[in-house]
Amino acid sequence: MTDTVLSRRTAAASVLALLAAPALAQSGDWPSKPIRLVAPGAAGDGVDIFARMIAAQLQTVLKQAVYVENKVGANSVIGNDFVAKAAPDGYTLLLSPSSSIAISPLVIPKMPYDTQKDLLPVAQVGASGVLLIANPASGFANLDDMVRHARANPGKLSYGSWGTGSTGHLAMEGIKAHYGLDMPHVPYKGTATELNDLLANNISVGFLDIASPVPHVHSGKLVALGVTGTGRGPALPQVPTLTQQGYKFDVDGWYGLFAPAGTPPQIVRRLNAEINRILATPAAREHFAKLNMPAPPLKDADAFAATVRNDIATWQALARAARLTSG
Repeated sequence: MTDTVLSRRTAAASVLALLAAPALAQSGDWPSKPIRLVAPGAAGDGVDIFARMIAAQLQTVLKQAVYVENKVGANSVIGNDFVAKAAPDGYTLLLSPSSSIAISPLVIPKMPYDTQKDLLPVAQVGASGVLLIANPASGFANLDDMVRHARANPGKLSYGSWGTGSTGHLAMEGIKAHYGLDMPHVPYKGTATELNDLLANNISVGFLDIASPVPHVHSGKLVALGVTGTGRGPALPQVPTLTQQGYKFDVDGWYGLFAPAGTPPQIVRRLNAEINRILATPAAREHFAKLNMPAPPLKDADAFAATVRNDIATWQALARAARLTSG
């Protein structure tokens, strides 16, 4: 090998090292400026509640401002897409529900991003079912009541969810297919607007996240007919699961922290460790219990990524069975 070739290779290696140095320094100094945490739902939504809880704790441990930015619409697709296309530098993060990550790509045609390629799982924030909620004027007290009414009044009982492709949408479509019901779907842009319409009795029944309806159920303004997932919620222990009422639906939902693909692994590991430390505190566990969620699982980023992959496969099978896939 000639000295000229060696010199060229040495020079090329030096250039690559110089190019890499700022990136390594940047991730090593992270965070050195405020962090934006995107919540793809309206203020008051379940995802907003948890985003603000996480942001408040993160900014204390990271010693940088962490502010929540609500980007509403299209069952979280707008907010997710914003983060998927952001710079992978650790300064734009996403807290999103499992429905938008695992279900939306299955039922929404022409997604503007690839969930599994463009968003990097960082940490799982809780796991629970979703609530089947009714206005008291409906007279429904459980799943059976709703099914009987819907059978006797085909096409007249509409149901709400927080968007096409949401967990609530797919859960009710599964119920409809199982019991042979004709119930039109009313998709909302988020749980907050759906909750308001349930309170006003503009719709009689709908699926909502596990947290936002809890105070209204306690006050008697709404009735919880059941909960999906593997167990009852700690804030509403009297509400049985759908499986306990004869319809097997034991898939849990979750909220997850994501970063743009390509975010340095050092930042991902740091965020995962800090999130898990936050979730392990007694204050956080008490907060989750008040919001009707069991103690959150503490997974590393790889384990959370495996959960995402497994849930996509599970929801894909359910979406195909309900004939909701976009393909």
